[in-house]
Amino acid sequence: MRILPPSEVRNLRHALPFWLSLLTVPLAWAGIVKGGWAVFLLPLFTWGLFDILDYLLGLNSDSADPQTAEKDLFWYRLITLIWAPIQLSIQFGAIWYVTRVSPLAAWELVALFFGIGVIAGAVGIVHAHELLHQRNRGERWLGDILLASVLYSHFRSEHLLVHHRHVGTSRDAVSARYNEGFHRFFLRVLSSCPGSAWRAERAMLARAGRPVWHPTNPFWRYGALQALMICAAFAFGGWLGVALFLWQALVAIWQLELVNYIEHYGLTRRHLGEGRYEHVLPRHSWNASHRASNWLLINLQRHSDHHYKPDRRFPLLQAHEADVAPQLPHGYPTMGVLALIPPLWRRAMNPRVRAWRRRFYPDITDWSGYNRGTLPHPRGSD
Repeated sequence: MRILPPSEVRNLRHALPFWLSLLTVPLAWAGIVKGGWAVFLLPLFTWGLFDILDYLLGLNSDSADPQTAEKDLFWYRLITLIWAPIQLSIQFGAIWYVTRVSPLAAWELVALFFGIGVIAGAVGIVHAHELLHQRNRGERWLGDILLASVLYSHFRSEHLLVHHRHVGTSRDAVSARYNEGFHRFFLRVLSSCPGSAWRAERAMLARAGRPVWHPTNPFWRYGALQALMICAAFAFGGWLGVALFLWQALVAIWQLELVNYIEHYGLTRRHLGEGRYEHVLPRHSWNASHRASNWLLINLQRHSDHHYKPDRRFPLLQAHEADVAPQLPHGYPTMGVLALIPPLWRRAMNPRVRAWRRRFYPDITDWSGYNRGTLPHPRGSD
């Protein structure tokens, strides 16, 4: 692994590949205006093209010096700062155009807003994830706006207060269990995470001596932003506009949880007894060093380092080697396709999970509690 000096990191040419998501803007508008085959351009771009580029360009284990100054990251931060207005213009511009200017056939609408949802999930929520981890209030607000645009605002509370604290334990719903298919995982996450996020915020308010209806409860903001988005969809396109907005939001959520499923499948932290678990380590997340998909997903596939250092900005995430963190055989686009076909997923991943267990936890002989998620919740969990 080569460590890049700050002088190379701050070079615009090094940052530009992470701006490839901007190519989705003309592709989206081609589908909106032309219809027909063009409505398939967005999923073909994210899933098809980046699969091909991953195989052509291979792996990239170069890492920036983690001590690189914030001022040297301007060109990386900028793409995350401008994405919210870009995404909103696509979502609501599409609703206005197809309901007021040039109606499309039903199948074209379904396909077009499926693609918009894929982009809102694969790009928008990934950028929101980067923003909500920052201390800057403006960045966190941008993250909230992006999450509200897919009606998944509680993800911020669930991710920061539950997932990062309890990843790899029975307390974390989005740590996919060994042998659990994606479709079952998706339904479990949808049913459990909103309540989990609410309880986590309620517990934080209680520790501060505040009631759950206190103005600082972020669920007030979540509800207001999401209501505003639905009202905007109605204003731009009536009830059809609301239906299309809800469809793209569902697709975006599905795309997000598909990624969540991949990131931690079968990986668990050692239970130390009495509701205690070992600290989070790089070994508790799957990694992919595939160059192109990391450009699109702003290094989200360097997931072990993100959990190890959650406040580290995406260009500074380190590429851990296989002796430290488990590696996926393909980037997220290919792994996502496999996850949708459980027999193929188990064939690809179950042997890797078992090898991971033998390597890092050779002394554990009974994995049944880990597999079922029936071990005690971590002490102090909400």
